[in-house]
Amino acid sequence: MRVISRRKLREFWEKHSDAKTSLLLWYQRTINAKWHNLADVHQVYPSADIVGSFTVFNIGGNKYRLITFIDYESQIVFTRYVFTHAEYDKEKWKNDDWFKNS
Repeated sequence: MRVISRRKLREFWEKHSDAKTSLLLWYQRTINAKWHNLADVHQVYPSADIVGSFTVFNIGGNKYRLITFIDYESQIVFTRYVFTHAEYDKEKWKNDDWFKNS
C-alpha cells in the first residue's frame, strides 16, 4: 500500500511523543501490505472499524485514533486525521466531505 501522507503522522507524534512508535509500526506494516478489502486489514488490525467511508485504527493501546480512507483498487491509504481518543469522541471529523459522501 502507498500511504499519503506520512507528514500527518509525524506532526502528530511531534505533539504526542508516546504515539511515535505505534504510528511508525502502523506505517511500516501498511506500506508492506496488499489489502483488497476490510478482511485483509483485519488480518493485521483486527480492531479496525469502518465509520462512513473511513477506516479507523486504534493506535497506542487504544489511546489514539488514526482515520484513513483506503482505496483498495489503487492500493493507496489516505491519512485523514490522527486524534487523541478524546478528540475523536467529539466527532468533528465527521464534517469531512469524504465522510459525508459515504
